[in-house]
Amino acid sequence: MASLRVDYVNLDWSSGVPFYGPTAIHEGRDLVQLKVLSDRRAEGGGIAWLVRFSPPPGKLIKIVAVALSDEHIFSLEGGRSTKGGQPVRGAGGYGLNPKGQPHSAMIAGETMALVIYTGEPDDIRSMEVLDVETA
Repeated sequence: MASLRVDYVNLDWSSGVPFYGPTAIHEGRDLVQLKVLSDRRAEGGGIAWLVRFSPPPGKLIKIVAVALSDEHIFSLEGGRSTKGGQPVRGAGGYGLNPKGQPHSAMIAGETMALVIYTGEPDDIRSMEVLDVETA
């Protein structure tokens, strides 16, 4: 295979529904958007994308998933949060969910990450929009 180079700045954001399911849209608005950088699954490889999560004001996105292949996550902006909307891990963090690992995330603010799967992307078990809990 030849090298692949992508000008991600000029790629359009697309809906996350094909990978995250119909709950990636809330009240007519995309909660999850993707810029697919490469998809080599047909050749036995993986898929890489930039993902942008945009929860509505005063709400958070809760995702529960199982890794179908090793998942590498590089947080670029924003990050995970608590039920109260407080940041837990911000930009600059790295995470690995190995194949078969159940995992979850709560996202209360605009968040962008580079996600690289070594094979198939996560099996999204649930995704919901919840009110941020007040202390």
